[in-house]
Amino acid sequence: MQRVYNRKAPKQATNLSINSDLLKAAREAGINLSSVLEEALAQKVANAKLDAWKRDNADAIDAYNEFIDEHGVYSDGSRSF
Repeated sequence: MQRVYNRKAPKQATNLSINSDLLKAAREAGINLSSVLEEALAQKVANAKLDAWKRDNADAIDAYNEFIDEHGVYSDGSRSF
């Protein structure tokens, strides 16, 4: 996954509200909550950035796909598959 944040940035304490039963189960399982949250947030941020990129570039992608549909690609005559 591409980095969407500076992994060397200092940690910052924060408060969260978590289902008490889930928190108990995670602690019993030895799960590092900070690590899990960072990984999940990084994935959510990456997905949000990708969605924004797709929205921002949708017109260009559509135009490119229409051009290819109409004209093909340069290598069409060279490919053997």
